Amino acid sequence: MKNITDSFLSLGYWPSAGSFGFNTDILATNPINLSVVLGVLVFFGKGVLSDLLDNRKQRILKTIRNSEELREGAIEQLEKARARLRKVETEADRFRVNGYSEIEREKLNLINSIYTTLEQLENYKNETIHFEQQRAINQVRQRVFQQALQGALGTLNSCLNNELHLRTISANIGMFGEMKDIK
Repeated sequence: MKNITDSFLSLGYWPSAGSFGFNTDILATNPINLSVVLGVLVFFGKGVLSDLLDNRKQRILKTIRNSEELREGAIEQLEKARARLRKVETEADRFRVNGYSEIEREKLNLINSIYTTLEQLENYKNETIHFEQQRAINQVRQRVFQQALQGALGTLNSCLNNELHLRTISANIGMFGEMKDIK
């Protein structure tokens, strides 16, 4: 290194101590320049950098607080939703149980109603059969009576002559008169 420095001095690149000029030795001037620039940056940039870091820190803390609040709100909503779910499940179970018992009651009522209706229909059937039997018996009686009457009239008409006919009428009129006197 001494050779390089000596060669620059001999060529006249290095000014003397009393004059002003440029130092062209890159190796000697770079660390000095860098330390001056870093010193100025640290001195003046410390406040700006500190403010930037503080702002960033505040934004991060604010974001964390907001996240925590949102998390707590979400937990509260989750708990409310779970409570509502439990309530709805309980109510659904109650409706299911009540529904089954209501269905059973309705089924029993329907069965009882059907039995009652069947009994009424059986009674109506029996009454109808009895009525039809009575009507048939009455019709048979009427026919038998008509046939007996026609037979009797036929026998009377064939056996009666005028004289016998007149005596029968007078006897009947006589019986009718006696009945009038009795009353």
